[in-house]
Amino acid sequence: MSEAASESRTNATEYTVSEISGALKRTVEDVFGNVRVRGEISGYRGPHSSGHAYFALKDDRARLDAVVWKGTMSRLKFRPEEGMEVIATGKLTTYPGKSNYQIVIDNLEPAGAGALMALLEERKRRLQAEGLFDPGRKRLLPFMPRVIGVVTSPTGSVIRDIIHRIKDRFPLHVLVWPVRVQGETAGAEVTAAVNGFNALAWDGAIQRPDLLIVARGGGSLEDLWGFNDEALARAVAASAIPVISAVGHETDWTLIDLVADRRAPTPTGAAEIAVPVKADLEATLASLGARLKAAVLRNFERKRQAARAAARALPSPDQLLALPRRRLDEATSRLGRALSVSVDRKRARLQGQRLTPATLSRRMNEARTLTGRDLARAQAAFFAIVRERRARFSRTATRLSPAPIARRQKLQGETLAGLARRQDRVISVRLERLRGQLSQADRLLTTLSHKAVLARGFALVKDADGAVIKHAAEVASGMALSLEFADGTADAIATSGTARPKAVAKPAGKAKEPGNQGSLF
Repeated sequence: MSEAASESRTNATEYTVSEISGALKRTVEDVFGNVRVRGEISGYRGPHSSGHAYFALKDDRARLDAVVWKGTMSRLKFRPEEGMEVIATGKLTTYPGKSNYQIVIDNLEPAGAGALMALLEERKRRLQAEGLFDPGRKRLLPFMPRVIGVVTSPTGSVIRDIIHRIKDRFPLHVLVWPVRVQGETAGAEVTAAVNGFNALAWDGAIQRPDLLIVARGGGSLEDLWGFNDEALARAVAASAIPVISAVGHETDWTLIDLVADRRAPTPTGAAEIAVPVKADLEATLASLGARLKAAVLRNFERKRQAARAAARALPSPDQLLALPRRRLDEATSRLGRALSVSVDRKRARLQGQRLTPATLSRRMNEARTLTGRDLARAQAAFFAIVRERRARFSRTATRLSPAPIARRQKLQGETLAGLARRQDRVISVRLERLRGQLSQADRLLTTLSHKAVLARGFALVKDADGAVIKHAAEVASGMALSLEFADGTADAIATSGTARPKAVAKPAGKAKEPGNQGSLF
């Protein structure tokens, strides 16, 4: 019984771990040699350093490891991204080292346009929130660029159409930056081209373009996916050179179309937007030149006719000068008489103004008063400045070291000495000016004084009250007189006269003795 049980337990074939793993691997690869799996990318971190990519496909209930070899990665039409729903074509295999299975992907495509559109809409909303689509941010294109940079494939028909169109319209220098316009690396290459053109110097060996054209032919959403790259959109938005986007046909829209400064419906349309038609410009210039020449000639002829009309309306030189000549003759005839009248008027005005010694004395006293007041003000101001400076020096003395104080005191002493010298000069000049005015007034007083007349032998006659007697009719017989000579005065009694003698009150003191008569001198 025990032997039968032992034989039944050993009837099963024995396998090694490698044998069972190999059998499973062959079975899985034979049954699932070519499958299409739909799922969401999970755990994608980009290609490994070896160029292979490892991630997983998952749905709501299961998870499947996936690998894309380096050669397959370079042939993919779009770059895988985390969370993207895709359809993977390949074969299932096992990995004996970890006892798991995985799919080796030969082709990868989005799970319908809906997934790509959802991803595109999400990028569009994010970039729009940052203001990259704002029309106010976009710049005007140059009207006549000297150099145009084109970012496109060098082997396609797009570059030939652009160059041909530019050559027909306005031949100029075109720089082509060759890139791939389809595939996983398209977005990165176009981004590098835009940044590279912006890095060129204006005066370098390769001249920096005035305008950029990013162009590609039409295609499906997957074919144009590289131009929806977020890094490319940011590079175009940050470009210092204006950019024209000409990606796809008129109905095709990408992110680069929204951030570019101008969108062209086709690459040929981009060339038409970039440059004007040279023949049209030449015709316009010729038309404007002809119009300008005709306008100048018409204006010149109009001015000439106006000058001729004005010349006919103007009078002759004799007529123009007749009235001024007559006015000159009348003014000449009135000039002599006007001079005589003016001289008489000035003479009368001078004779009416009497210049007396009292007036001169008063003016001299006023001048002395003003001079004394100005001198007192100058001295008071000087002493006030000295006191203020001394107070300031005392305040700052506690805050300064001895050496700076000595230097400042020396400086201020020199300043005070300068001010003292200036004051002395000002006072000297002022006193000299006043002294000159005083000397001039004194000379004028001496000239107009009656003492000069007395020095010539005349005498000044005054009555007993000291009033000057100017006429002989004012003298009465027996009137007491005072005679003023150049060297002194003398008293006299008039012996004759026609004026009635004034009543003189006798003093209340000692009476005059009879027979006592006064002397003439």
